[in-house]
Amino acid sequence: MPVPATPHTLDSTVQLGELVRLVRKEQGLTQLDVAGLAGMSNRFVIDLERGKTTLQMQKVLDVLSLLGLEVVIRKKS
Repeated sequence: MPVPATPHTLDSTVQLGELVRLVRKEQGLTQLDVAGLAGMSNRFVIDLERGKTTLQMQKVLDVLSLLGLEVVIRKKS
């Protein structure tokens, strides 16, 4: 299942983790690859993909950027 090219609305950390996992796999990367490229522990990547709610926001943003994703904030319609 490919990642949609259009904006995707997420309502939970679990959904974010699923999206990160999907993009990582599409790019042929392992969790260890992402951790090494981002300069963080493998445990962080595992926790992110599992939807842990208490992760450091900057590290989450760093992983998203590394995978070519961005966060867009807008008012709900």
